Amino acid sequence: MTPPLLPTCGLTTGNDTNPYLYEMDTAALHTYLHALTHLKRAPTRYGTAPHKPVLVLTLMELVEKGTVIANRFEANAELVGTFLENWQLLVTTPHQADFTQPFYYLQSDKADGEPFWHLQAKPGSQINSYIKSVNTLAEVLDYGEFRTDLFALLQNSVSCTILQTALLDTYFPEQKAYFLAAKHSGEGYLHDVEAYILQEPEAQYKTIRIDTEEDVFVRNRLFKRHILRLYQSTCAFTGMRLVSRHDHSFVDACHIVPFSVSHDDRIGNGIALCPNMHRAFDRGLLSVDEDYRIIVSPHFTEDEAHDYSLRKLQNKRINGPRSAEYLPQPDKLTWHREHIFKR
Repeated sequence: MTPPLLPTCGLTTGNDTNPYLYEMDTAALHTYLHALTHLKRAPTRYGTAPHKPVLVLTLMELVEKGTVIANRFEANAELVGTFLENWQLLVTTPHQADFTQPFYYLQSDKADGEPFWHLQAKPGSQINSYIKSVNTLAEVLDYGEFRTDLFALLQNSVSCTILQTALLDTYFPEQKAYFLAAKHSGEGYLHDVEAYILQEPEAQYKTIRIDTEEDVFVRNRLFKRHILRLYQSTCAFTGMRLVSRHDHSFVDACHIVPFSVSHDDRIGNGIALCPNMHRAFDRGLLSVDEDYRIIVSPHFTEDEAHDYSLRKLQNKRINGPRSAEYLPQPDKLTWHREHIFKR
């Protein structure tokens, strides 16, 4: 079969030499141009499923933006959120956005007879079948990875642009201009979620939803990240800060009014606490008054002479976030004192 024509994307011709040509495997590029423009897509009552092209464009974007540097795509807020953003920009049919479906089934697509996408489970876990829940997938997945030669093409800006253009022209020609303009502006689903979490003016909340597990997944993961960043991974009650060399914080991002009650992932409904303080706060042994001072319940026994006695926290002002505008909102603290705290 004759390979598709290779777009030049501004490459020089004739005797001129473009340095990008030395970094690009043109044979591999022809192979993946064919593979990615012939993805297996299920027929549905709304037309052929658009999920895989949206996912592949999303994976490309994360590499292009430098969000993914190594060939390891984790099921995190950036990946799922970018997928949902691209879905809103590209898909005009009534199909339902479903990140986990193409993430698993892309493994069945091949280039030159070999799969080019693989999922690696965490030690002790397996991914032998489709996992519908994004939370469950995130628990068992270590990472997804492309074949090495494809990932190398995505790291090259010229070949990545060629592949992206081919995907848009093949699957979303009518939405291509709108998609590229939206990406250039930097606005969209992820921008709106960030604005919501950081309590920016509500006029910007154009695409916020809470109706799917994937929407909640993105919001909750971004909430946790921003709480830890604003509190500098420091417990608001004890002042303890502990971050491993692998950039893992041992401080929790906590909802003041539980998410199950409020569905509120804004910074004002959050506070950073180390695990033992988190547990005491959730069980009503600790709370915070209107002056941001810790109050301690009388309904427990402890060794009060111990260095880590909870009662030593009484009347201590909390260690707040970097900016006062992100302090816990008074109404959230009032709710906690009235409904959770044991007086």
